[in-house]
Amino acid sequence: MQTATISFDRFNALRDDEAQERIRAARARLGERAVLLCHHYQRADVYQHADLTGDSLKLSRLASQTDAEFIVFCGVHFMAEVADIMSQPHQRAILPDLAAGCSMADMANLAKVERCWRELRDVLGTPDALITPVTYINSAADLKAFCGEHGGIVCTSTNAPVILDWAFAQREKVLFFPDQHLGRWTGYKKGIPLEQMVVWDPDLEYGGLTPEQIRNAKILLWKGHCSVHQMFQESHIRRWRMQHPEGLVISHPESSLEVCVNSDYVGSTEYIINVIKNAAPNTRWLVGTELNLVNRLAEEVKPEGKIVQFMAPTVCMCSTMQRIDPQHLAWTLENLADGKIVNHIQVPPHEAELARVALDRMLAVS
Repeated sequence: MQTATISFDRFNALRDDEAQERIRAARARLGERAVLLCHHYQRADVYQHADLTGDSLKLSRLASQTDAEFIVFCGVHFMAEVADIMSQPHQRAILPDLAAGCSMADMANLAKVERCWRELRDVLGTPDALITPVTYINSAADLKAFCGEHGGIVCTSTNAPVILDWAFAQREKVLFFPDQHLGRWTGYKKGIPLEQMVVWDPDLEYGGLTPEQIRNAKILLWKGHCSVHQMFQESHIRRWRMQHPEGLVISHPESSLEVCVNSDYVGSTEYIINVIKNAAPNTRWLVGTELNLVNRLAEEVKPEGKIVQFMAPTVCMCSTMQRIDPQHLAWTLENLADGKIVNHIQVPPHEAELARVALDRMLAVS
């Protein structure tokens, strides 16, 4: 492969229609050498080019089953890392814009998790014998590797209940990161008292907890959250139900406990899509998840008389995923078509091996 790449500056000023034409032309040149993955939260002008759509884990698994040389992941950084870990040796995971990150994933880093583990050792003596680390798939590869090394596991918003059962079968406590809301909702559904699910603040010594709180806890919830799902509030649901008492509310479990408890249905992005698509015609829905997905779903089910509304009164979308625009996608694909690899996401081999251990545990359990 050549190393010199086409500068993005030549693409940044492209009109959207010009970028779309160049995307189509580059894809025609690449043929089956590239597969384009788009997460459900991706913006519409990029999503329209997808070969495969879904949530992050589904997409990575599907991509690894193709023979494409390039896995172009229109999502965020941790998703491309999972694609790299799960792909075949000849495949390369590509992220069109390296600035497409995840604020939730950034709330837990390896240094802080390792410090947490040391502090838990101070209190409990042997955390590896007492605590199962569980990381949400929305996390960096090195945290998945940490779980692989310490007998832990990865979860998704779909399989979190099954994973929690597995974790407690191994050890008596769980350290759940980086999303406190998914961990709390999953524990709540399992009947764990709220007082036994305490928040670990990584910016405070011993997470801001007393030794007694740590010893009494069943789940230590990392102080992290999704900036999108954090916006939804119980008051949004109450106000909407007063106007539409016949309506149904469905939310993602990254939302707060108050939102989840007051929803009729709670589940992953795939779950939300399937429930609404399979619902009776002429039903009305309030949806607590990312705006691009909600708008796309609303258009798809409109012919059946279904009305789908976004939960928050303010615009609320995954701003980091929005960074992958037609201009970045055109630049990426043209470089690949010219034999120049850009934004190749590579997880270090040792880290990838340990992360794969945690991912394989999840796949075996769920």
